[in-house]
Amino acid sequence: MTSVLIVVDMQNGFVHPDGSLPTLGMALADTGRAVRQCAAAVAAARAAGTPVVFTRHVYRPGRADEGANLGGAHPALAEISALAAGSWDAQVADELGCGPDDLVVDKARFDAFLWTSLDPLLRGLGADHLLVCGVVTNICVESTVRAAYMRDYRVTVLGDACAALTPRLHEIGLEVMRDCGFATVTTVTEALTAAPAA
Repeated sequence: MTSVLIVVDMQNGFVHPDGSLPTLGMALADTGRAVRQCAAAVAAARAAGTPVVFTRHVYRPGRADEGANLGGAHPALAEISALAAGSWDAQVADELGCGPDDLVVDKARFDAFLWTSLDPLLRGLGADHLLVCGVVTNICVESTVRAAYMRDYRVTVLGDACAALTPRLHEIGLEVMRDCGFATVTTVTEALTAAPAA
């Protein structure tokens, strides 16, 4: 079994106090914990020789790739150019240590597989098992996990390295992924102690 760690959308716009979502009153709950645990997961994966892939939810200038549904749901995000490609807001939080040589997949939809190079990248890495952490638990994390499951990857969600708008939504997301059989849900310590290296 070859594992890859996927870090979903741990960007300043979502998890930094000065990011676009907190600025607009949509701060996620428990982001401090999620950032710390994601950073620990990245460090442990690297130490074990497990590849790490970061995803970023970003929009091109003019936001033509945002789409009517996403744009209509939160128009205030467009007004402040939230998650604009190349901006500080769109970058992975510093605590995770994402550098220029890291594998990064940009997306414009919740599902990190949709219209991106994620699947061929994972196939090229020989992955058959995905460790997933990040935000938002019940939105982009869950959408990506469902898509991975439908592509026949085995999936493990690092529940303590995820966050959502409320603790309840976080727990609901984990419950759906676990109880519907889309993924095993565990902790960073448990998963990365047991996960085989690539």
